[in-house]
Amino acid sequence: MSVLQIKNLTKTYPGGKVAVKDLSLDIEPGDIYGFIGHNGAGKTTVIKCVTGIIGFEKGEIYIDGISIKEDSQKTKSIIAYIPDNPDLYDYLTGIQYLNFIADVFEVDKETRNNRIEKYGKLFEIYGDLGSLISSYSHGMKQKLAIISALIHQPKLLILDEPFVGLDPVATIKLKEIMHELCSMGSAIFFSTHVLDVAEKLCNKIAIIKKGELIASGKIEELTEGKSLEDVFMEVVTNVK
Repeated sequence: MSVLQIKNLTKTYPGGKVAVKDLSLDIEPGDIYGFIGHNGAGKTTVIKCVTGIIGFEKGEIYIDGISIKEDSQKTKSIIAYIPDNPDLYDYLTGIQYLNFIADVFEVDKETRNNRIEKYGKLFEIYGDLGSLISSYSHGMKQKLAIISALIHQPKLLILDEPFVGLDPVATIKLKEIMHELCSMGSAIFFSTHVLDVAEKLCNKIAIIKKGELIASGKIEELTEGKSLEDVFMEVVTNVK
């Protein structure tokens, strides 16, 4: 069973702008699925539809076999989403925020404490969790958002430009966590402009242009010995 199945998704904004048109994707357990395209291609719109932030007129989205239209609460309980610019509660301390998220997802005390300590030390902010989030740098806020997303060990982790604002060490550690999560049967779906990262990290990619899917599949089959950068330029140039 796919962890994420998008079937014929179409999203039109007020005024008639078609942001996504008849898009279909299948993401399976263990996949690290890269979602690439230029600014305005529709990547964030697709992600917001998958996470239930915005609705859509046509198509269907299933998470672990469950329709997000029929049981959005259930689907939201097994995913985690990290936007490119996380909006956190500045008046809380880091540990208060993480406990709040753990309460939302009904994570027991022992499990949450173990994960907070594990990831807090991994990202080197464990000692700062008692400080107000308002005192955090952008990079620290990004790390806190990542830890909060991992607290309930999501079946599907969705990230929008996840490496923006992270230092090189944190970037490497996030990649390791992504592989670890997938080894446990979860899947990753993330957008990125950094094609080198997608090529090295992902086993599958999808390329979107003007709201339409123009290429998708296993990365080695799509590239066939060429660089992902070359393939991307070819398909976005040739497809009108």
